[in-house]
Amino acid sequence: MASTLEKFIHSLDPRTLPRVLQIQSGIYFQGSIYEMFGNECCLSTGEVIKVIGFKINKLIASVCDNNEVSRFSAKVELPLNFPGLYKVVADKTPYVSIEEIARKVSIGPTRFGHPCFYSPEDIKLSNLTIKHGEQITFSSVEEVNGTMAVNCGVVRNNQSHSFTLPLSQEGKFYECEDDQIYTLKEIAEWKIPKCRNRVVKLSNTLHTWDSSNPLPENFDGCLILTPVYEVQAVMKFRKDIVHILSDLDVEVKDITDCYDISSFLQPLSLEDVFERTSKEFPMVAEIMEGPSGSQRPYNLLHTGKEIVIYKKYQATRVLASEIRSDSPKRHFLIPMSYKGKFKRRPREFPTAYDLEIARSEKEQLHVVATKAFDSPHKELFSVSVGDQFLVQQCQTSEVLYEGRKKVIDVLACEQILSDTYKKVLLPMYMEGGFVEVIHDKKQYQLSEICKEFRLPFNVKVSVRDLSVEEDVLAAVPGLQFEEEITDSYLLISSTSSPVESWEIPVYRLNMSVHLLSEDVRTVVPPATKTTVEEIREEQYYMVRRYENQTLHPPPRPPKKPTTLAPKPFFAVPKQGVSDVLQAPKNFCVDTTKKLCSNQAANVSELQVSCQNDLVHRENKKDMTGKATLVETSVIKGLTNKALGKCEAEEEEEEEEEHNYDYVDENIIENIRKVFQDTTVRNKHALSEERRSRCLVVHN
Repeated sequence: MASTLEKFIHSLDPRTLPRVLQIQSGIYFQGSIYEMFGNECCLSTGEVIKVIGFKINKLIASVCDNNEVSRFSAKVELPLNFPGLYKVVADKTPYVSIEEIARKVSIGPTRFGHPCFYSPEDIKLSNLTIKHGEQITFSSVEEVNGTMAVNCGVVRNNQSHSFTLPLSQEGKFYECEDDQIYTLKEIAEWKIPKCRNRVVKLSNTLHTWDSSNPLPENFDGCLILTPVYEVQAVMKFRKDIVHILSDLDVEVKDITDCYDISSFLQPLSLEDVFERTSKEFPMVAEIMEGPSGSQRPYNLLHTGKEIVIYKKYQATRVLASEIRSDSPKRHFLIPMSYKGKFKRRPREFPTAYDLEIARSEKEQLHVVATKAFDSPHKELFSVSVGDQFLVQQCQTSEVLYEGRKKVIDVLACEQILSDTYKKVLLPMYMEGGFVEVIHDKKQYQLSEICKEFRLPFNVKVSVRDLSVEEDVLAAVPGLQFEEEITDSYLLISSTSSPVESWEIPVYRLNMSVHLLSEDVRTVVPPATKTTVEEIREEQYYMVRRYENQTLHPPPRPPKKPTTLAPKPFFAVPKQGVSDVLQAPKNFCVDTTKKLCSNQAANVSELQVSCQNDLVHRENKKDMTGKATLVETSVIKGLTNKALGKCEAEEEEEEEEEHNYDYVDENIIENIRKVFQDTTVRNKHALSEERRSRCLVVHN
């Protein structure tokens, strides 16, 4: 039975791919719509295509009243990176079975893929009864004892109870109210069910309205979002992948069951190639869709090029981020074969607990305080801006707390005075600020840093890698090595000129190939070239998320006693002069800006503060080998915008490429925290209201 392409894609289950479609009506010639993808094609009546994938390309938004499209509402296109945070409005139309939920709703391993539903009637299981109106969280779909089922959970009295519901379970299931807020991209990926639209309410715009904004000024209402998909397909007599938008005005018919699907070329992603056994390598392949980017070797991997894939393997990289106070930061994956050299740069520590984590037996940690702290206990030390300390060790100490003695964890340090050292104790819960003083001027290889020091570690390139034409790290003013990761790679070279081979990442390169039956001429790969890979912001968070799944989180720092009224911080004198221990050379200590939100204020009123900059002047060491003290100028300033300088030369701001700003991850998380604080108090009331509603229906 024929249907429009849009209707077919909206109802298509991705688990049933690939599907063979025949064009039933209309001739559509390539126009400007395909030029954005770099492909040209003609879909005529009788044409046969194989659909291999689809994803949401953009959203069509309509202003709505009472979850219905307004009669006079104009439809506008919203890109997935359109700035703003949105609250999902629960769908009032029930699902009639667990199978329908599993088929239409995204259920996955992340927090976005854990939808919640409730039933107006009790659900009796073998060992548990789910009460009507009780919130059920769906976490994953898997086969249990030969039957497909959904892993679910309910929370009762702060205790989680797990159970499974078979896909055959019938009944009415309603979406629960969602108190989270999301970006449009998150909604598109996780919160739009198949064959249904999604109503969202604008929570925060994250940018100032201007004439380029497709939404009305001061708009704070609801939108009905309709997805437009980008369909990836293979045509019968083409060796590349074509991209078709789902709103294309053609009718199609699914002929998969009566067509020889093997007559099409079989495109393979790099993930598909990596899943093949090691015995199948090396292999020859032709690129059907090459990656974008001008960086080598990506600029060599164009459509139609033949390559040899020698082997698959795991390789170590160091994840590094640019040190700068404003965003966005650049992120890099550095191979261990990098031949440049690094010099150390000062690290920053927001609490005394971070000092304990960073200290090592190899060298004594020397820091300068950048923020004042007034201790509530006379047994512990109060810190002023400019105080210097040599970190010793963690220990316990007795303090007088509400008239009684109490043992707490403290950090033993030596305060550096003008002509002596004073033993002091800092509480581990101390929320201050410290900057490291560097005395080490040695140049290090990457492997030496990973072996001798604990990450994160701050550096700057002192000698660039001369084995490459352009070292992208050399122009970066400062880098923070965050962690070592292990990633998957394929080793490839060109079949026409196998002079050198390249490592290409499996999970970050959007590239499709099809295998050729040719024999590999050279089994041994030529000399391997490894490059520093610059990754995008979303790739950075994906790398960190997958890497940290195997790591145990560090213990939480001790909390400050809440019953004690905080005393005012020490004021910084106007002349701003204090004694500071001098490093061998002048350096500028940059302090990290902090995003802080007023919990009682509107979520859009985010304040950004910039802490003090400490400028150190040069001085000589005394005869004992210990550094002496010099004057320090403390410059204090507050601003409503994120400001900060760590180098004498400041890079010029890049011009905006778009009329609206991209969504900043840090701002999103801060707004989410405030939003959750304001809504969590209503959660219990909403649950009781829903249960009362269900009782009425039940009776």
